[in-house]
Amino acid sequence: MRVFVTGASGYIGSAVVPALIRAHHDVTGLARSDESAAAVAAMGAAVARGGLGDLDVLATAAADADATVHLAFDHESMMAGDFAGAVSKDLAVARAIGDALVGTDKAFFGIGLGSAVTQNPRGEVANVISTYASRGVRSVLVAVANSTHSDRDTHGFIPLMIRIARETGVSGYLGDGTNHWAAGHVDDLAQLYVLALERAPAGAQLVAAGEPPVEVRAIAESIGRHLGLPVRSVDAAHFATFPFAGMDVVVSNESTRELLGWTPTGPTLLEDLDQGHYFI
Repeated sequence: MRVFVTGASGYIGSAVVPALIRAHHDVTGLARSDESAAAVAAMGAAVARGGLGDLDVLATAAADADATVHLAFDHESMMAGDFAGAVSKDLAVARAIGDALVGTDKAFFGIGLGSAVTQNPRGEVANVISTYASRGVRSVLVAVANSTHSDRDTHGFIPLMIRIARETGVSGYLGDGTNHWAAGHVDDLAQLYVLALERAPAGAQLVAAGEPPVEVRAIAESIGRHLGLPVRSVDAAHFATFPFAGMDVVVSNESTRELLGWTPTGPTLLEDLDQGHYFI
C-alpha cells in the first residue's frame, strides 16, 4: 500500500516508517525542515514537504495514498503552555485529512481513545477521527501508551521524570504513587501499525500498551535507585513542568491482540530502565 505518515521523523515515526517499509509498503513522510526531510529519506521513504499548518499539502498527500498514519502533534506549543492551541491545530489537521478521504474507504489512523474523557492531549481529536468511520473512511484509533519506551526515547515521560529528579534531587511521585501509566516498547508499537494497516476494520479501537499498567511509584523507585536519589511522595509543584505525572491509565490490550494477532516481544518499562541507557 501507499502510506502517508505525519510525524515521520519523530520518535514514533522513525520506528513506524521502517517497519512499514520492511513490510513492503511504499511510504511518504511529512517533513517541515531540511533536517527532517533528510531523516525521512534516509529511512527509505519519499518526502512530502510541509508542516501541520499546510492543510492543502496534508489533504493532497492523504488523498494520493491508500492509508494515512497521523503521528505528528505540536508538542512544542503544548509544553510551552498553549495546550488549547496545539489541540486546535491538530483538530484542523484531522478534519483536513478526514474530509479528503470521505467516501474513499481509505485508511486513516489517529492516536487516542475515542468516546473517552482522558488526559490524553488528543482525546478531542480522536473523537473527531472516529466519526469518519461512518463517512466512508477506514478510520482506526490507536491508543499509544503514555510511556512508549526504548533506548531511543529522549523526550518522553521517562526522560522528563529523570530530568526532574536530577534537578530537584528527589525521585518523586504524587500521592501514594499507585496511579498507573500504560507502557509499551516502541518497536512493538511499530509492528502494531503494520498489522493494523493490513487487518484493522473501520471504527476499530486499538490499545498499543504492550504490557500491564505500571505503578508510577515503581518507576520513581527505579529512577531513584539508578540515580542514587531519595524516593518519596511530593506535591504537585514538584511536577510543575510535567502536568501528566498524575495520570492514571489502566487499559487492556487483550482485544487488540485477538483482533490483529499482535504479540509484543520488547522489554517491559522497568526492564528497559534497568538496562541503564536512560541514565547515560
